[in-house]
Amino acid sequence: MEKFLFPISWVLLCCCWTTHAEVFTSIGQMTDLLYTEKELVQSLREYIKAEESKLATVKSWASKLDALTRASTSDPEGYLAHPVNAYKLMKRLNTEWSELESLVLQNPSDGFIANMSVHRQYFPDEEDQTGAARALMRLQDTYHLDSEAFSKGKLPGVHSNTVLTVDDCFDMGKTAYNDADYYHAVLWFQQSLKQLDDGEEAVVSKADILDYLSYSVYQMGDLPRAVELTRRLVAIDPAHDRAGGNLRYFERLLSKQLNEMEQADQPATEEPIQLGTYSRPKDHLPEREAYESLCRGEGIQMTEARRSRLFCRYQDGDRNPRLLLKPMKEADEWDSPHIVRYLEMLSDEEIEKIKELAKPRLARATVRDPKTGVLTTANYRVSKSAWLEGEEDVIIERVNQRIEDITGLTVETAELLQVANYGVGGQYEPHFDFSRKDEPDAFKRLGTGNRLATFLNYMSDVEAGGATVFPDFGAAIYPKKGTAVFWYNLFKSGEGDYRTRHAACPVLVGSKWVSNKWIHERGQEFRRPCGLTEVD
Repeated sequence: MEKFLFPISWVLLCCCWTTHAEVFTSIGQMTDLLYTEKELVQSLREYIKAEESKLATVKSWASKLDALTRASTSDPEGYLAHPVNAYKLMKRLNTEWSELESLVLQNPSDGFIANMSVHRQYFPDEEDQTGAARALMRLQDTYHLDSEAFSKGKLPGVHSNTVLTVDDCFDMGKTAYNDADYYHAVLWFQQSLKQLDDGEEAVVSKADILDYLSYSVYQMGDLPRAVELTRRLVAIDPAHDRAGGNLRYFERLLSKQLNEMEQADQPATEEPIQLGTYSRPKDHLPEREAYESLCRGEGIQMTEARRSRLFCRYQDGDRNPRLLLKPMKEADEWDSPHIVRYLEMLSDEEIEKIKELAKPRLARATVRDPKTGVLTTANYRVSKSAWLEGEEDVIIERVNQRIEDITGLTVETAELLQVANYGVGGQYEPHFDFSRKDEPDAFKRLGTGNRLATFLNYMSDVEAGGATVFPDFGAAIYPKKGTAVFWYNLFKSGEGDYRTRHAACPVLVGSKWVSNKWIHERGQEFRRPCGLTEVD
């Protein structure tokens, strides 16, 4: 029986990742890498200058000695008959050639290598690069962007000269391939092949691209195209290790498939593979389609009837002394469940101070394990976060007090202010902020009951993407710097409001900074009394 072979990277599947602990998921931290790279470029230029200076000196010596040796070797005895020439020969060989040897042995790269060594500890690793590639694929899926749009830097509302080369696209495909994600692998290998066919230069060969692409297409169940691509591979590289065997294998499978369907052999379609050629595989998220549609601004259920029930008002917190002279501007974002936005919640000064305090301690964002109550990282939340206490700075204390004044709820039992920064493709898939009945221990360690309400501060504008969406009732709320949104996660009865399942859409362009205050049940008994029914 003939053995079927596949591209070697398939073996890497056994090493698939489980979590990515220190992926650069924060634009705030990635900006530091730009300055690091700038410093390394300067160091590289200094190294090049030193090498050029060294080489210029050596060239000067070579030119001088070349002329000298031509003259001396044309009449050696006559040349050495002159005592000065004899002396200078002794001096050159004893002293000057030794100096030249020392010059050649000098290594101007030492400074550059030392600088590299200092900064290397902060460099992204293979895991970070893989995470960034997955982020691009996540954006590709959510915002229906084809691989060519990415490769040419054509993103919605953005004009950029940033492009992906043939090799970049091939590496994107390899990342997906090694995850057994053949859907994305096909898209990126196809784009790599297209750019190569268009005449772009590359390190990767056409044979390598066809090898990976044909197998990925086969995995997507498209045997006619797998046969056609493998024939192209055999045509350009008849001695390829796997191509001949794979071609016979694909042809045999295709013949069997056509016989079973009682169809004649038909050539593969000439249509190029693009977004929509193959169906995207289903995943763990039941509302994936609704969630991503809302992220694109599609399917928002804001009708004229609903809009007519939304109002703006001044909120003085039931005549709270701190709000009497300057009440908060409150605007309805949604009627049921009631979601409000507060304008001018945070000043630019407060935002910068919060970011300043958070940046040094940003770490991969965590979620609370519903079974154990322990904070842990999760692949469906891609951002970096930090927790700030009120005692750390007067501004944090002031913000906490303002939240209490506006909502009328005590923050004594609330969680610390969580600051999050979403980077490349940063997102938080649909989730509940409160714990459900099958998660009784989620907040047990805190001893403050369930998460009653969410107060979400937007600390930056986002050029594209990054909306907060509610798939259950079709709402999308867009980030606006300095504003905040607030909603209750629980009914007055203490029962969870399952309509509040929400998500942070992937950031397409920009940097998204937010801060959350999760307000808990304890201490609210007289501030938000129980209702008479389960859904009051």
